[in-house]
Amino acid sequence: MIRENINSKEPILRMVRRDHIGTRKAIIIRLIAVILSLIVSGFVIVLITGQNPLEVYEGIVDGAIGTERRLWVTVRETMVLLLISVGLIPAFKMRFWNIGAEGQILVGGLAAAACMIYLGDMLPNWLLILVMFLTSGLAGLVWGMIPAIFKAVYNTNETLFTLMLNYVAMQLVTFGIVFWEKPAGSNTVGVINSASGKGWFPELFGNSQLLNILVVSAITIGMFIYMKYSKQGYEIAVVGESEDTANYAGINVKKVIIRTIMISGAICGIAGVIIVGGCSHTISTSTAGGRGFTAIIVAWMSKFNPFVMVIVSAFLVFMQQGSVQIASQFGLNQNASDIITGILLFFLIGCEFFVTYRVEFRRRGRAKSRCQS
Repeated sequence: MIRENINSKEPILRMVRRDHIGTRKAIIIRLIAVILSLIVSGFVIVLITGQNPLEVYEGIVDGAIGTERRLWVTVRETMVLLLISVGLIPAFKMRFWNIGAEGQILVGGLAAAACMIYLGDMLPNWLLILVMFLTSGLAGLVWGMIPAIFKAVYNTNETLFTLMLNYVAMQLVTFGIVFWEKPAGSNTVGVINSASGKGWFPELFGNSQLLNILVVSAITIGMFIYMKYSKQGYEIAVVGESEDTANYAGINVKKVIIRTIMISGAICGIAGVIIVGGCSHTISTSTAGGRGFTAIIVAWMSKFNPFVMVIVSAFLVFMQQGSVQIASQFGLNQNASDIITGILLFFLIGCEFFVTYRVEFRRRGRAKSRCQS
């Protein structure tokens, strides 16, 4: 018996995972996402303000690089975001989902602030800054080591563990503010060593941001070499692919997990000293400023490539600084800049779906099938 069956249940279109996508096509998809995000952001601001969209885009550029000061603020914020993103590379490459960068930044910043307050009058500035880097890196290392040990020994959920440690770090900062409050009753630390400038990053060749740039650049290049050419980088990749394979190959998985997250936490802790010593010169529960979560997006979009992270970090900071400017320029509140940043992230994250998957439409020839029984 022969019958003809029309498969009406087959969808008109479906998403199919790509086996491979060329670099050129992936770049085009991401560029389209960027252009769409700019169009939609401009459209939203036009609806709110009624202004010419070209004026909106001009305001974004002006806010990010319109003056020399704004340019260096953008560079500074890019360096901080880049450093945190680089710190997440080894953890994410190993499939250890470190959501605790915010907390690691805070404890690093807390350690730097403590050094500035207690050692500012005892050490020369160059030695004080060196001690700040060491203590901040150590603080972040310890903060990362705690969930790493529990993961390696007891197989706890690292996502939840690291996330909860963010709130513990915030309470530690609040505890420090109680002792360092200045002026009394303000519930803030104020600018630390405002008179002496002890612990403030010095100017190099007349530029106050050059030390930040040199430190972050060195760590970024070092991470690329470490992950790509070192034995430990290879072990991280193997453990991330399969712990069973790593064990079979004689790799000590527990040791790799603990060591890797200690490195990740230390780098995020160093980001804390760069913020406190090189940017804000104070400490508060908002010192991290959400950068730890934004860095997750940067790391994923960059496919854990440190050099691609430079571009992604620069673009995100450029848009964030520009959105703050147009919110001020057109008399909008801070929420407006958050909306623009949210639109940008929505398109950038969404485009990764189309990099991984492709749309496949149903063909007429496949809608009909014949079967013999």
